[in-house]
Amino acid sequence: MGYSLDFGWLRDAAGAIAHGAAMTLFLIACTMVLGILISIVFAAARRSRYGVLRKAVAVYVEVIRNTPFLVQLFFIYFGLPSLGIRLDPIVAAILAMTLNMAAYTTEIVGAGLDAVPKGQGEAAFALGLRPRQVFVKIILPQALKVIFPALISQVIIMMLESAVVSQIAVRELAHEADLLQARTFRSFETYFVVTLIYLALSMMIRRLFVAGGRRMLGAGVS
Repeated sequence: MGYSLDFGWLRDAAGAIAHGAAMTLFLIACTMVLGILISIVFAAARRSRYGVLRKAVAVYVEVIRNTPFLVQLFFIYFGLPSLGIRLDPIVAAILAMTLNMAAYTTEIVGAGLDAVPKGQGEAAFALGLRPRQVFVKIILPQALKVIFPALISQVIIMMLESAVVSQIAVRELAHEADLLQARTFRSFETYFVVTLIYLALSMMIRRLFVAGGRRMLGAGVS
C-alpha cells in the first residue's frame, strides 16, 4: 500500500510550530548568555593561583562532560524535589542546559585564554593596568576572537540538544512536533517539517553570530 503525503494540516498547526520554535530560541538565548558568562568566570578560575578553585572547576567540568544530558535534566527536575527544591519545567530546562553548555565552553574559553601570548598581559601590567582591566580589556577580547567559531558551534549543538527538554513537558519545537504527530498521525510530514525548521534555526544562529562577532570583535571572524 502506497503512502500519500499530506501537508494540509500545516495550516492549522502553524501556530503551535511557531510557538515551539520561539520557545526553542528563548531557551538557547538564555542558555547562551548564562553559559558563556559562567564559562568565562570558570575558565579564569581554572587558571587562578588558588588550587581549591582549580580543582572545583575541574571536577564540575569532568562530571558534566562525562554524564548524559538527559540524566542531568532528570536529576534537576525529578531529583531535586526530593530535597524540597521544585523548579518550573522551563527554569529546570534552562538550568540544565546552562550547566551543560558551561562545562564545554569553559574548556573552549580556556583554550582561547591560553592562546593569547603572555607578553600581551605583561605589557598591559607594565602600563599600570589592574589585573581585572588586563583580563577584560586585553586578554578576553583576543581569546574570544580565537575561539569564536568553536563557540558558535557549541551554541548550535546546545540548541539542537534542547529537544531533550521535551521529556519534562517544555513546549519547545520537539514537544510540539510530538503533540502534532500524535494528533494528525502524519509522523513523516511532521518530523520532516521540524527537521527543516531546526536546520533553518541553526543557519540563522550561525549567521547572526558571525554578523555580531564581526561588529564586536572585528575582522577575521567567520
